[in-house]
Amino acid sequence: MNQYWGVDADPTAQGRIKGARPVAVLDIGSNSVRLVVYERHARSLTPLYNEKSACALGRGLAQTGKIAYENIDRALTAIQRFALVCKLMRVGKIHVLATSAVREASNSKSFVDAVETTMGAPVNVLSGEAEAHFAALGAISGMPDFTGVVGDLGGGSLELSPIASGHDETGETHELGVIRMQDDAANSPPKAQVLAAKRLKKSKLLRGQGGAFCAIGGTWRSLAKIHQVLRGYPLHMVQHYTVKAPDMLKLCEDIVEAVAAGKPYVGSEHASSGRRDLVPYGAAAMIEVLKAGKFDTVVFSAMGVREGYLYGLLDDAERSVDPLIQMATDVNTLRSRAPGHADDLIGFTSAFLDAIGIAETPEETRLRKVACYLADIGWRGHPDYRGEQAVDMVAYSSATGVDHAGRAFLAEVLAVRYMGLKHKSLSTELMALGGPAVSYRARLIGAAFRVGYPMSAAMPGVLPRTGFSVEKGALKLHLPADLAFLDGEHLRARLEQLAGVAVIKATEVVVAG
Repeated sequence: MNQYWGVDADPTAQGRIKGARPVAVLDIGSNSVRLVVYERHARSLTPLYNEKSACALGRGLAQTGKIAYENIDRALTAIQRFALVCKLMRVGKIHVLATSAVREASNSKSFVDAVETTMGAPVNVLSGEAEAHFAALGAISGMPDFTGVVGDLGGGSLELSPIASGHDETGETHELGVIRMQDDAANSPPKAQVLAAKRLKKSKLLRGQGGAFCAIGGTWRSLAKIHQVLRGYPLHMVQHYTVKAPDMLKLCEDIVEAVAAGKPYVGSEHASSGRRDLVPYGAAAMIEVLKAGKFDTVVFSAMGVREGYLYGLLDDAERSVDPLIQMATDVNTLRSRAPGHADDLIGFTSAFLDAIGIAETPEETRLRKVACYLADIGWRGHPDYRGEQAVDMVAYSSATGVDHAGRAFLAEVLAVRYMGLKHKSLSTELMALGGPAVSYRARLIGAAFRVGYPMSAAMPGVLPRTGFSVEKGALKLHLPADLAFLDGEHLRARLEQLAGVAVIKATEVVVAG
C-alpha cells in the first residue's frame, strides 16, 4: 500500500486541462536549486508548482574548484522533497538541468549520481554554449518578436546570445555570475564592476551595436522590481518590462555607489532576503554590459533556460503556435459558460469594426481575439466583484507573448465588459499603460461585448445572426425577424453607449421584414 496520499489516484481537478500530463524541470544552478512543474508540455506553459532552495552551490568554487559539501547536502535535501512533489503530482517527464557550478566542480560526479538516483532521471549538465542557447530560446518563447542580445546572469556565469527573426546564433559564456563576482571581488561591488569590464572585453557580441538587451536571471529580475517600485509603475510584473538603458544604468550605478559608501542601496527593502546582498553584483554586471553594448533599451524576461529547454523539445508546428492565443483558448475552455461563444464574439466585434470603418493591424486583431476568448471568465464571481476579479486574472496572469500595453488593453476590455464605461476599477493606472489609442480600442470592444451578451446570454448561435451598419449618421443593429423580441430598452441603452464611444450620435435597431 502506498504511504503517500493520492499517489495511486488521479489528482487532476476539473479545473485542469483534460488529458494533460505534467512535465517538470529541476534546474540546478550556482545560486539556487529550483523545481517547476508545468501543467503540460505545450507552447504556453502554465506552472502548477514552483519552488526554489537557495543552496549556493557556486559559493567558493572559483577558489577551491569544488562545491562545498554542506551545500551539496543542502541541495540533496531539497531535491528529495522535489522528487516527492513530482511523485505526488504524477509528473510524466522530469528534465534535470545543471549549469556552471556542476560543470566546473571537480567533485560534482557523486552529486550528479545522487541527484539521478533521487529524481529517477538523468542530469543534463549544460555547457556554457548550451546554456546560452536555451536562455535565448526561453526569451523567444515568451517574446517571439524580440530582436537583440539576450543575457542570462546566474550565480556562476553570464551567458550571452544574439537573437534575430526568432532564432539565436552561437552564444558566449563569461565568468560573471553574481556569486563568483562576489567571491572574486572580495565582497566589493566596485571591484566586481572592474572585473566585469575586464572579462567582457573578450565578448564578440558586445560591440556597441545598440538595440535591445534582454535580461534574464533572478538577480536582474530583482533590479527590475526595484526599478518598478521606485518609479511607481502600476504593474509589478517582470516579464516584458521595458526600460530605457540610461535609466537602468543610473539605477545600477546608484546601487554600486551606495554599497561602496557603506550605505543601504536605494530599493534594497524591495529585494528578497536571498537576493539582497547579490543585487549590487548584478548591478555591476549590468553596468558593464550596457556600456559595452551601447544598448538603447533593456527588456526583462521571466522565461529562461527552463522554458527554453522545453521550447527546444517542441516540434516546428507546436513552436509556431501563438502562446497568448493558446493560453486564452485554454482559459476559455476551463472557465467560460460556453466556450464556443468566444468565436461568435470574434465575428460580432469584427463586423462592428468593419461597419464603423476601423481597420486593425494584425496585432490589434490578435489582442481582440484574445479578449473575446477571455470575456466570460468572471461569471462565477459575485456581481459586485467579478469585474475586478476578471481584470486581475487577465492583467496579472502568467501569460506570455504579450507586452504590458497588451495587458492594459485586455484589462480595460474586461473592466468595461463587466463594470461599464464609467467603471472605477482599482487598476486604472495599469490600464493607462497602453496609451489613449489602445484605451479607445479597448473601450470600443468592451462596449460591443455589453451589447452582445444580453442578446446571447453567453451562449453560441445568436450573435452570428445579427449585424451592424452605419447609415445616415446612425449606428444600426440588425436583428432577424424571429429575434425581434430582443429589441428593448436595455439593448437600446447598451447600443447608445456603444455609439457614444464610436462618436456616432444616433442609433437604431432594425428588424428584418
